[in-house]
Amino acid sequence: MEISVQTEADKQTAVITVKGDIDLYSSPQVRQTILDTLNEKHAKRVIVNLAAVRYVDSSGVASLVEGLQLSRKSQVRFVLCGLNKAPMQVLELTRLVKVFEIHDTLETALAA
Repeated sequence: MEISVQTEADKQTAVITVKGDIDLYSSPQVRQTILDTLNEKHAKRVIVNLAAVRYVDSSGVASLVEGLQLSRKSQVRFVLCGLNKAPMQVLELTRLVKVFEIHDTLETALAA
């Protein structure tokens, strides 16, 4: 599991890039990174790039939902991008695709 946080040149956008599966073992680290980024209150938009994630379990989904809830309280846009087939299916089954702002690629998320 690798997680990196990068602030874009506009200083308004933070991009959290996750590499590896998000499961019971790694989801606390993902959760903490998302919450820390949102709590810094510098970014007006947080993009979670999941292009290198092949699997997300229920604890991973819970971490993403918690990030979304905090972002709404903080009035920060919370965006997911680059979802592969399996993670997208999990969000479709739970009907969370209607709740999250989702883009196909990081480039389209940054342009939106």
